[in-house]
Formats: sequence, C-alpha cells, structure tokens
Amino acid sequence: MSAIPSVDLREFLSDDAQQKQKFVKEIGAAFENIGFVALSGHFLDDQLVGELYAEVKRFFDLPEAVKAQYEVEGLGGQRGYTSFGKEHAKGRTEGDLKEFWHFGQYLSENPDIRESYPENLTVSEIPKFNEVGKQTYKMLEKTAQYVLRALALHLDLEETYFDDWIKDGNSILRPIHYPPITSEPKDAVRAAAHGDINLITLLMGAHGKGLQVQDHEGNWIDAIARPDQLMINVGDMLSRLSNNKLKSTIHQVVNPPRELWGSSRYSIPFFMHPKSHMPLNCLEHCVTEENPKQFEDCTAGEYLHERLVELGLIKG
Repeated sequence: MSAIPSVDLREFLSDDAQQKQKFVKEIGAAFENIGFVALSGHFLDDQLVGELYAEVKRFFDLPEAVKAQYEVEGLGGQRGYTSFGKEHAKGRTEGDLKEFWHFGQYLSENPDIRESYPENLTVSEIPKFNEVGKQTYKMLEKTAQYVLRALALHLDLEETYFDDWIKDGNSILRPIHYPPITSEPKDAVRAAAHGDINLITLLMGAHGKGLQVQDHEGNWIDAIARPDQLMINVGDMLSRLSNNKLKSTIHQVVNPPRELWGSSRYSIPFFMHPKSHMPLNCLEHCVTEENPKQFEDCTAGEYLHERLVELGLIKG
C-alpha cells in the first residue's frame, strides 16, 4: 500500500468528542505534511459508485462524433465534454493523454448564482448518465463539507466557516478517461505534474498505480487507496487561505508499463470550489514571523480565471 495516511470520517461524525478531535488532528497533520489523505466512511455507497463507472464507460465508448456534440466552444471546458489532449499542465504545452466530462453545480433558487454558472449538459444517448452523475455530485459535496469542517477546526476557525462559501459553490465533478496508449508518447503523460486549483479534491479511482505525489524532499510516491476510500488532497485555494500551512502537493498520473498500454484507466475527481467572491486572503493567524505572508490577496474567481488561462482552457 502507499504511504498516504488513512482517516475515517465516521470518527468526525460520531458523538464522541475524543474521536472527533482525533480525526481533526490526523487529517490536519496529513494535510500539513504531505497534502493527501485516504478517507473511508464517506457518503458514497458501493451501488452508486458501480452505477457511475458503468455510465461513465458508456459515455466514453460513444463515437467521437457523438461526444464532440457535447464540447461547447467558449465554456473553457466548464461543462460537458473536453476532447483528448486538450488540457495541459501549467508550464507545459503537451496535452495530457486524457478526455473528460464536467458535471457542475446543481443550482438553488438563488438567481445571482443561477445566472453566473453555465447549465449542465444532458447526454440524450445515455438515459441514466446525468441522474447518476447528479447523485454522485451531491454525495461528494456532502463529504467535502464535513472534511472542510474538520479543517476549519484545525485552522482555529469556527467549524462552519466554509459552509456558506461552498453552498452553491463552483464545484466540478470530472469523470476522466485515459484511453489505451497506442504508440510511444512524445513527452506526454496521462496527467503531467500539477497542483489543483480548488479548496480540496476528492478522488474516486485511485485504487491502482498511476497517481503519484511529490513529497517535501522531491521524491515521487505512489498514492493508492482501498476500493472503499476516497483520496483527498489540498488545492491551491486552501493553501493560499492558510498561508501554506496546509500543503497543495504536486501530483501526476504516470503512464503505465508498456504491457498495460492496451488498457483504459478511469478516475473521477470532485473539485470542491467556493463561490467566486470568496476572499483567499491569507488568514491573519496563519501569518507569523516564522511563516510570513506568501500570497497576494485575491478572490476565488480571480484565481480560477488565472489558472484556466495557464491550463490552456480559456484565453486571457
């Protein structure tokens, strides 16, 4: 197994104050030291996970011409389909060896929020695809809310500090397909080394080798979760807010050994984003003489726009 620490969300959800504090301490230490944790006790059940993978595979098996109908110009890939090789890591020009779909926020009655987000696209060829995606989105969003409550306590904030910021937040569920590799890649990998943009990422599908995390010494270590676990990592927004107390760790998805080139790989991350107007200014009590302020003030929306330009998904 990997060297990534494991925690159980049921400890935080229990009525036992000691168990709750144990969870806060363990996840806080993991996110300060390596930036990744394997989480069990989340709100996804095995049946929903199985249904989601089945629907996702059905979508990516559709003919290219059908999938292309769901790639919308001008959206920067925020909703619907993004074709193979379109996205690249910051600082690189080679496209990653993947295609993906985006489910976005399911909007409340708030008219301001409704106007600021694009609508989700409906895949007419696969009747259950959108409903299963929505159910998964809601369960991962709920899981992320409780993880952020624990991190709020670790950062000496009110437990519900993040609640209002993430309600109707700009979060994304991204089913990814890494197709079989048919020829020697020219300086391209399935996902080049990068840090995530958002507050936290919840990843389904880190059950085999491929995902690697860079530790503080620069070594790459395998990040492997059990089938019942989600891999969760800190994103740049949370790192900025905490003045890098919580680490947004560089990670990558490497190409498999040649004997496994013929197989597809699927992974499904949920990127937890707040509302765009959330300030990411470093928390005052996270700025000290030993840890001076490392980031300029900005909002989540400003930072997201800057990073989408760097990733090649939108023009500046």
